[in-house]
Amino acid sequence: MSPGLRPGAVAAVLAAATGLAQAAAPAGATRLLCEVVYLPARSTWSRTVDIGYDAHRIHAVRVGGVAVHAFAVRGTVILTALDNERIQIDTAGLAWASDFRGAASGQGRCERVD
Repeated sequence: MSPGLRPGAVAAVLAAATGLAQAAAPAGATRLLCEVVYLPARSTWSRTVDIGYDAHRIHAVRVGGVAVHAFAVRGTVILTALDNERIQIDTAGLAWASDFRGAASGQGRCERVD
């Protein structure tokens, strides 16, 4: 997580991802299922995103069951990368956007499944 992250930003992401009030955010996890359309191939993939958190911060992000090594939080968006895919997960808008270094891109909607 970004060392310069504003304290309220973590609470906003947790509240958006979990649907809980900011003050009542207990430790836990949220799972999102995202239906992502990749272009130019026009293929659709189901991608899971697991977000582990406690009362103060997001401590883990897994995409498709694979733990990402680094991530940043900007407002309600989680930014990360996995296998050359740069990924943005908007927890408030429940949306996925990704890019394979300009060679392909993906966009999709997510839903909470936990």
